[in-house]
Amino acid sequence: MLDVPHEAKVRGHQRAPSDSKEFHEVTKRDALRLLEHDVDRLLETTEKARQPALKAEMGRFADLFGRFIQEEGPALDWNKIQKLPENAVMNYSNLKSPKNEQNEIRNMLDKLVVIKLNGGLGTSMGCHGPKSVIPVRSDLTFLDLTVQQIEHLNKTYDANVPLVLMNSFNTDEDTEKIVRKYKGFRVQIHTFNQSCFPRISREHYLPVAKDFDVEKDMEAWYPPGHGDFYDTFRNSGLLKKFIEEGREYCFLSNIDNLGATVDLNILNKLVGEERATTPVEFVMEVTDKTRADVKGGTLIQMENKLRLLEIAQVPPEHVDDFKSVKTFKFFNTNNIWANLAAIDRVLRERTLNMEIIVNNKTLENGTRVIQLETAVGAAMKCFDGAIGINVPRSRFLPVKKSSDLLLVMSNLYTLKNGSLVMSPQRMFPTTPLVKLGENHFSKVKEFLGRFANIPDIIELDHLTVSGDVTFGRGVSLRGTVIIIANHGDRIDIPAGAILENKIVSGNMRILDH
Repeated sequence: MLDVPHEAKVRGHQRAPSDSKEFHEVTKRDALRLLEHDVDRLLETTEKARQPALKAEMGRFADLFGRFIQEEGPALDWNKIQKLPENAVMNYSNLKSPKNEQNEIRNMLDKLVVIKLNGGLGTSMGCHGPKSVIPVRSDLTFLDLTVQQIEHLNKTYDANVPLVLMNSFNTDEDTEKIVRKYKGFRVQIHTFNQSCFPRISREHYLPVAKDFDVEKDMEAWYPPGHGDFYDTFRNSGLLKKFIEEGREYCFLSNIDNLGATVDLNILNKLVGEERATTPVEFVMEVTDKTRADVKGGTLIQMENKLRLLEIAQVPPEHVDDFKSVKTFKFFNTNNIWANLAAIDRVLRERTLNMEIIVNNKTLENGTRVIQLETAVGAAMKCFDGAIGINVPRSRFLPVKKSSDLLLVMSNLYTLKNGSLVMSPQRMFPTTPLVKLGENHFSKVKEFLGRFANIPDIIELDHLTVSGDVTFGRGVSLRGTVIIIANHGDRIDIPAGAILENKIVSGNMRILDH
């Protein structure tokens, strides 16, 4: 049964028997009315000049909340899932490269906008400020590498691909200061902010914020997921600007995915000589699912439309089916190519409809809240001619934890014009599976302090490290290596050590694996 505000329950009960459908409709209406009233009260606490823009933003929040209380639950009808049509997912290897003619490629690039989702903080990795300013390789940050990649394209082909950063209220101020350092670069950088919505109490479904002073009580507010991109991109004026400039597509990805670089073969399919007669309005890059990716969103066909299915929408009895690598072969990399005119159309026609993700959180004071979010890929079903492209794993290289940082800082990759390229010495295209203990390796500073330098991992398959472990200079790890220091023990892997298929346990015994 829907959990609704106490006042709404009482009032509803006077009007209709509590188990009737009518009662539930009344309580839902009351919940929405009470929320709207509370939001109006919040708006009154801000200065007059800001009120019109904030009112529009809060209107979108109220719409989201209204949809949330009408929905009967996150699960979809599993029996309505259809088999993926043959042509739903293209294989990347079947894409044709554009003719290597400067003018042709420049014309293609001038139809493109690159957008990076830059709303996240580096807190989970123990860093202050935006995640995009964490150094990931040769003292270069995610943002540095992105700017280098696009500048290289613009210089090579005499093009003018702009970079757009979607910030959140958490990252906006710091990012604005940082982008100034790229003034002399051959990249136009634009920024806009995604929405700032109030967290609502799980108990009474009302905002926990007392007023609109976000800085004063950051915990009471949240950025509502990257599905918010479409509305806020339009509201920033950038969508209109780029369409008027003759640009046709945006390539959107997470700023922490170091594999998400502009791909000329995909661009050729969209705006080049391989362009289809009926336009492809939306492309989701997917890649083969491994056991490490079983929770990632996947592509399904439903009601004759290609759409994204997230684990949160799956009925509990079908979660194992969802995780099956046989049933669902691909997962979403969140690298998205979308037609700008089509984005404009679905917004004007109000046909944009993304499933709501309900994110439960507990604030520092113990208050249990919910934040309602949407995902950018969930809009896929609202576009015509949407396809998936099954891309190589190298286009999905996210840095979420220090174990990912170990991979991208290692000799597994070389850096070329801001892009990471896997070493030709690596015998197979997959990256090693790395698990580093949370207690000693989760924070970047701590992680860096445990390595005199990053080990050679060219021949590594699997690494697990747990406990108080340090690595000397010039260590080489090969095959499967497991290092476990028991509580109170410390293991120092000596400089120059070569560990191949070894288990190193608490008392520093080294055993064959």
